[in-house]
Amino acid sequence: MILVDTSVWIDYLNGHQSPHTDALDAGLVEGIVAIGDLIFLEILQGIRNDREYQLTRRNLLTLDQHELFGKVLAEKSAANFRALRKKGLTVRKTTDVIIATFCIERALPLLFVDRDFIPFVEHLGLVSVLPAGR
Repeated sequence: MILVDTSVWIDYLNGHQSPHTDALDAGLVEGIVAIGDLIFLEILQGIRNDREYQLTRRNLLTLDQHELFGKVLAEKSAANFRALRKKGLTVRKTTDVIIATFCIERALPLLFVDRDFIPFVEHLGLVSVLPAGR
């Protein structure tokens, strides 16, 4: 299984082709793509058209679903944020900290475009589906 960040989903749903969207497409065909509740939220909240919203929602609900947050993950996410900050690295979005921490804890590779995940790969053991920076 792999988790796919919102940044890749948005490109994919908008028809942008890249190595990341190609990897997502291949993962969907192989049946190895999972989605987290925060990612599900971020994708759906950005869709303005009701018909597109319902279609996307229905398709995303067919994927393996994960709840990304809870008391234990909250504390681990804070610890990871603080560990990176001590190295002089600040992650811009809390949701990215949560997603990265979930993937690290579950040893679940992450497919992402967002550069905020790179410090998690370089310093905290996050596994990237594609080489970081590609």
